[in-house]
Amino acid sequence: MANEALLRLERVSKRFGGGIVGLDDISLDIAEGEFLSLLGPSGCGKTTTLRVIAGFESPTAGRLLIDGRDITALRPFARPVNTVFQDYALFPHMNVSENVEFGLSLRAMASAERKRRASEALARVGLSDKAGQRVQALSGGQKQRVALARALVCEPRLLLLDEPLSALDANLREQMQLELKRLQRDLGTTFVMVTHDQTEALSISDRIVVMNRGHIEQAASPATLYDRPATRFVAGFIGAMNLLPARIAGADAATTTVTAGGMTFPVASGPGTSVPPGPEIVAGIRPEDVVLTAAEEPSAGATAGVVDNTSFHGRSLRVHLHLADGTALMADVTRGTLPPTVGQGDRVSVSVRAGAACALLPAAG
Repeated sequence: MANEALLRLERVSKRFGGGIVGLDDISLDIAEGEFLSLLGPSGCGKTTTLRVIAGFESPTAGRLLIDGRDITALRPFARPVNTVFQDYALFPHMNVSENVEFGLSLRAMASAERKRRASEALARVGLSDKAGQRVQALSGGQKQRVALARALVCEPRLLLLDEPLSALDANLREQMQLELKRLQRDLGTTFVMVTHDQTEALSISDRIVVMNRGHIEQAASPATLYDRPATRFVAGFIGAMNLLPARIAGADAATTTVTAGGMTFPVASGPGTSVPPGPEIVAGIRPEDVVLTAAEEPSAGATAGVVDNTSFHGRSLRVHLHLADGTALMADVTRGTLPPTVGQGDRVSVSVRAGAACALLPAAG
């Protein structure tokens, strides 16, 4: 990825009638060749951001630049941008090839050239053998690929994807996630995808922008978001997270020692880590970093817990328990690591895994 931004949003706001705020002064750079996902709950502003980039909505304030050129006032068809819609928006009266060619219909281009480029686009998405079929005869995954081919045939600088996989079943969705990432990598086109699916965003994105109430909470790589969330919202939204009131027990150049829920454990210092100011903080601990042992008395740094219930998660069990001070906690343990006799109402020793990437966050906000 180049350092220079392909797309830049500068202090963009969008307000709708009735005082509804869609976007509130957001700034964002998207790099050439990046696969970026906009992620957040319903109403967070992710779809509004996509529509502003596409030109379907005009910002109330701020501006957008592609390759350094201000495109804020350009109509959608005048932007080097194309969109794949959630419902694919294919034309039922056209066959597959005609649907793909339609993306070129507004250009001064010979029919033979349109057909050649449509054929190349269908080959990229693995649908050359479906060129003459009606779209009604296609599966959901095939329709999604036709929509991609129609968008890519125009060679946009930026491809926008609005919940492109939401209509697919779970198995096909996972397959198409891999296809999307492969296609983006092979073409080198910049993709910006809106999704509400955390797993989808984490698995295929180079970078994720987590949004909430029209603001950007954090923009970072999937690993950074998961291991080092910047806010309590991100910590609670990306995956499962235990958020426990905590205090600092000590610190040196390499680690910060934290006490939370009766447990004491070190948190490594380093790039991207910081300790919030003030005596009141929150420790974010992932369930997979909680260690349970069937011990009557907790060891040093551990605390006692009582099992409330367990749920089956395939290779692991999610154990819901409460600590001595009443704090609720989740732990993901590999099946077979706890004795089969451990169950509801049983006492266990609870600690934090050595080397866990725990997040230290402000108590408020």
